[in-house]
Amino acid sequence: MFSHVMLGANDLQASKQFYDATLGALGHGEPVQDPKGRYFYRTESGVFGITDPINGEPATHGNGSTLGFAATSPEAVDAWHAAGLANGGTDCEDPPGIREGSGVQLYIAYLRDPAGNKVCALHRVPK
Repeated sequence: MFSHVMLGANDLQASKQFYDATLGALGHGEPVQDPKGRYFYRTESGVFGITDPINGEPATHGNGSTLGFAATSPEAVDAWHAAGLANGGTDCEDPPGIREGSGVQLYIAYLRDPAGNKVCALHRVPK
């Protein structure tokens, strides 16, 4: 459904450090920087980008918004969470663990990135 997601950053290098670490923990490689200075993490399933806001105003996070990254295992979720905390992220919500609802089990962890965006890593636990 989605081709890409772009998040604004107030400190692009701090955000790059955070996403290099967290996305690296999920097995994704280094981003590509375009001529405008934006960073793009490209995968087979889509593109994630970070940028200074084009309008020159400060980046702000969306209240009630969450961006989720797919993880291959609970261990990958834990590695993502630890990498984020070690690289400028802040903990939010409950500790990493199982959440149940609508007949599914999810192993999930939440963080706020250096710009305050709420992000998570999620593994769907097989039945």
